[in-house]
Parts: sequence; structure tokens; C-alpha cells
Amino acid sequence: MRRGRRQAANPEAVEAHGPPDRLVEPPSLRQADGEGPVGAAIVSDTSLGADRQRGSDYADLSRLVRAAGLLRRRRGYYAVRIGLVVGSFAGLCVLFVRLGESWWQLGVAVALAVVFAQAGFIGHDAGHRQIARSRRVNDLVGIVHGNLLTGISYGWWVNKHNRHHAHPNTEGRDPDITVAPLSFTAGQARQRRGLGALLVRYQAYLFFPLLLLEGLHLHANSVKALLGPRRIARRPAEAGLLALHLGGYLTAVFLLLSPAQAVAFILVNQGVLGLYLGCSFAPNHKGMPILGVDDNLDYLRRQVLTSRNVRGGMFLDTVLGGLNYQIEHHLFPSMPCPNLRHARSLIRRFCAERDIDYHETTLGRSWAEALRHLNDVGSPAPPTGVALR
Repeated sequence: MRRGRRQAANPEAVEAHGPPDRLVEPPSLRQADGEGPVGAAIVSDTSLGADRQRGSDYADLSRLVRAAGLLRRRRGYYAVRIGLVVGSFAGLCVLFVRLGESWWQLGVAVALAVVFAQAGFIGHDAGHRQIARSRRVNDLVGIVHGNLLTGISYGWWVNKHNRHHAHPNTEGRDPDITVAPLSFTAGQARQRRGLGALLVRYQAYLFFPLLLLEGLHLHANSVKALLGPRRIARRPAEAGLLALHLGGYLTAVFLLLSPAQAVAFILVNQGVLGLYLGCSFAPNHKGMPILGVDDNLDYLRRQVLTSRNVRGGMFLDTVLGGLNYQIEHHLFPSMPCPNLRHARSLIRRFCAERDIDYHETTLGRSWAEALRHLNDVGSPAPPTGVALR
């Protein structure tokens, strides 16, 4: 693996685009699946700042990816995956009812958290228009798996995720590195006062414990977004399905379990959900270079240099929902999840030929790199080697 050339990237253009409300599929990739226009995609591969001259590096790479057929939809794969998630959810509901008032329900709580997370991964893919040509079908899949099955607002999440893809690891623009009480840059750390400053100093030790609250945090933000003034498409449908999820969840838990068991069930279920999701997303960018708002890297280098892949085989691909191929996903957000692993060797070779650092490591080392970065930011000494300037 080639390393040590992060700052050697030669920027081609300043990307001044802000996060659009609705992004379209890049012209160079339309009809890539051989079935006509894909339609208005939530997250595009070029309108985030990559629609540059035809001879650019990214245009060359997109032609290779398209020629390899890696942008074609994988309906059979998603039909099986959705069936397994919905079937597992239904089976756990039956088991929950049959067990009744029992402390064995904590095992159901853990299993249900895994199913919730897997449903969230499907919602993620739907948001990127990976599942179907039709925008309406993708949104339907996303709302059902997000609002109804997982209890997370699909519309709120899509808006937030758009901004992340437009400016990954960019200070002041990427919402994923503006997450109180954590600080991901020295500037953020300097702004903390009192208890906040104390938490930042020990944030590397607190990171995994704080993830136990992430599930509840996502639910709270979803409710807040749907009750707030900001425009969300299909607000009534989203609000109704989210209310159905939360109401049904709480009613079933407190109706069938004792009060102590009900509280324990919720804490275990939501804690495992938050930990699972956090451990799946943290390896993607945490501990990778952080860009300033004035950085002028081109789209290809911006996405590759701020992302990290995690290797581990088919089992890890399933556990992490394909998010371990983060470089490929950020370069081609609409590429179906099962195609990402096939694009890896092509994209890695392409980056090597252009001396672009393609960072890939194991899951354990990715967590270690993320924690090391958090420790560096929280320490009195300024962190080194974590930003492109």
C-alpha cells in the first residue's frame, strides 16, 4: 500500500458548491445500468464538485467503472437482503411475544438492535439510489426501513448525509465532524470550556461509551426534525411511520414486560444499536485528514484522501453493510453495495498509477487510528499529521 503522499496531491479546481437540497446523477454516469436515466438521485457522483472537463482523472475513472458494468442495479441482491431483514424482524417479534415476561428478552433486544442497524444500512443504500431506477421506489424503501423499522427519519438523514458527501472531513461543512461533546479538530477543542473541555481531554476513552447513546440521539434528532420548521419532503408520511414505530415499540415493551425488564430491554436495545452503528461508521473517516474550507482539492482526491477502507472479507462486508468500501462508495455513491468490492481493485490500481494515497487497513486498526486522532486533539499538545493544508 502506498503511503506518504497525501500532501503531494495537485488540486485541479476549487470546489465552491454548497450542499444542494436535491442532487442529480452525474451526466457521465447516466444510463450506466443500460436501462435509461436513473432520475434525480439524492447523492450524486459529480454534482458534488466533480463535473469538470472530460479529460479529468475522475472522468477517466468513471469511464472505466461504467465499462466494467459496476453501476448496474442489483435487484436480486436487494430483494434477498430486504427479505432477510424483514423476515428477521418478523421472527424476532414472534419470539418476543412468545417469551413474554422473561429476562431472556435481553437477548432479543441485542438481536433486534442488529436487525435495526441492517435495516438502516438498506435505508442508506436507498438514499443513494442504489436499489432501483425509480426515485419513488428508493424513497419508499428508505422511508419504510428508516422511519418504520429503525425509527430514524429518512428525510432528515438524507439532508445531513448529502452535506457529508459534498464535503467529507471538511471543517465547518461536514456535519459528521461537528458532533458535541466530541472535538475532531484543534479549533473545536479550543472552543470548549469547563466540563466540555474536560470531556474533550478524555474523549478517546469516552468515545465507545458515548456511542451507547447514539441510537437515542438519532431518534431524538429525527423527532426534532419532523417537528421543526425546516422543509422535509413527505413530512406527514414520515411523521406517521415514525410515530407508529415509536408507539408500537414502547407499547409492546411495556405491555409484555415488567417495568424493570422493559427499561432494561430499551437500554440494551438502544445501546447496542448505537454502538453497532457508531462502530460501523467511525472507521470510514475518523482519524483521516481534515480539510479546511479553503482547501482546493479536486473531487477525486477529496474523496479518496479523506476516506478509509476496512478489509475483512464477505462476513465483514455483511456486518458493516458494505460501508467498509468507503473510498469506492464516496467516489460513486450510487454504485450498488455488492459492486463496491469488485470496484476496489480497479480504483486502487487507478489511484496507485496517479500516486494518490489509497488507505486500507483492518477494522481494529481503523478504530485505533480514530481513537489516536481523538486523543491527539484532546491532548494539550497540538495534533500533527491530521490535516491537509
